[in-house]
Amino acid sequence: MQAIPTTRQTEAASISQLFSYPFRIFFLSMTVLALLAIPLWVMQVNGVINLPLALPGLFWHQHEMLFGFLSAAIAGFLLTAVCVWTQTERTHGLRLVLLWGVWLAGRLLLAFGAGLPDWLVHAVNLAFLPLVMLDAGWRIWHARQKRQLLILLVLGLLWFMQIGFVTRLDMTFSYGALIMAMALISIIGGRITPAFTTGWLRQRGLDSTAVKTIPVLDMATLFSLILLMVSLVTGWQTVTGVLAIVAGTFMLVRLVGWKGWLVRKEPLLWILHLSILWVPVALFLLAGTLLTGWPSNAWSHAAGAGAVACLILGVIARVSLGHTGRPLILPKGMVTAFIAIHLAALIRVLTAFEIIPWHPGIGSSTLLWLFAFGVFLYRYTAILASPRPDGKTG
Repeated sequence: MQAIPTTRQTEAASISQLFSYPFRIFFLSMTVLALLAIPLWVMQVNGVINLPLALPGLFWHQHEMLFGFLSAAIAGFLLTAVCVWTQTERTHGLRLVLLWGVWLAGRLLLAFGAGLPDWLVHAVNLAFLPLVMLDAGWRIWHARQKRQLLILLVLGLLWFMQIGFVTRLDMTFSYGALIMAMALISIIGGRITPAFTTGWLRQRGLDSTAVKTIPVLDMATLFSLILLMVSLVTGWQTVTGVLAIVAGTFMLVRLVGWKGWLVRKEPLLWILHLSILWVPVALFLLAGTLLTGWPSNAWSHAAGAGAVACLILGVIARVSLGHTGRPLILPKGMVTAFIAIHLAALIRVLTAFEIIPWHPGIGSSTLLWLFAFGVFLYRYTAILASPRPDGKTG
């Protein structure tokens, strides 16, 4: 039976409900951004439109995918999860409206802010991640949950990459940000994916002990990614290539231990495993870029369109059901959306290698991307904007 809102719940959907929990407004907003930013970029680069962008076109595209789309997903997930971890009151109401307003203002200033002072555009855009870190950090500090400080460390490094990117317009910093995005996947994906897999197997009487996690390997993966980012930003090309192979190997070994093939019948789980598989793929492609001259947009799209976007779609599909008190049963069309987003990433990587010609490659990957997030928007808007069916807060 599908988790479709009843007529009463649909009628109860409201704007105010979107601001009752961080995941509601930020998951919906990042989906709308995903549906707008990619076609706008394709039209911009093909000369169909000429937006008054506050950054050069390519830099605007990279910033919005990394620090618009990704940052909204981080805020929605982290500010929701940290309340559960620390047993503290959620950010909601006016505070959430103001935080979301900072995020939205950043998007509008970058898209239409040509001619505005750089300091204004940069200040607004650089304010969002620190506000998210302050909200989460205050709760983590008072709950004395040192384990969560690693997330704040990586978020801080991601923010430093944003500072370098917007102030110097250097794509090296966007590449560093992608590596920090994969570091977040390593931490968060490394927690939820084996845990959910173990739980699913146990519930069905299957061998849950088959799923293996090695804490030392988890930490080695994270710190190899941080070293990789530092090496890339400082320009140590050969060292960076070797570190990319090391980090990719660590991540691949972890994935094998999580036994993703055992949950191939559950879309809400295989989407996590398959999405994280893009991390070692991206890292090996990065090594190929640095050591053999492969195109740089191959690894960057494997990381961005593959690891980041695919995992985000899988996570928000699950979180939006669980935190609104609905059964973990995907609405109609979402399995197809999962397949579409992975195909979009694959085609984009193949296009970078010129295996697929540029125009059909960009066109088809864009259409698949729009389909995937369009299905989520269609199926989940009422869920995100409606109260929980059980009457609880969420």
